[in-house]
Amino acid sequence: MTKAELVSSIAKSTGTEKTVVLSIVEALMDAIKKSLEEGENVYLRGFGSFTVKKRAEKTARNITKNTTITIPEHNIPAFKPAKVFKDALR
Repeated sequence: MTKAELVSSIAKSTGTEKTVVLSIVEALMDAIKKSLEEGENVYLRGFGSFTVKKRAEKTARNITKNTTITIPEHNIPAFKPAKVFKDALR
């Protein structure tokens, strides 16, 4: 499902205009991104949690040049679904 399809689905089920729903969806995504950038986790009960995970420094190979490179330590966003959500998919 794309963002446009999500907006259409929410607009249809709530009877709200698509432009209003789009701005709400955009605001939700911006709030989640901003929280993760600040190092805060986002917990949505019954849905899941968005967290920041730290990846350790590692050594990798550049196969085109046959050289070894070092990938520095960095943070990545992660999502963990809630138990209720996982159980609904079974």
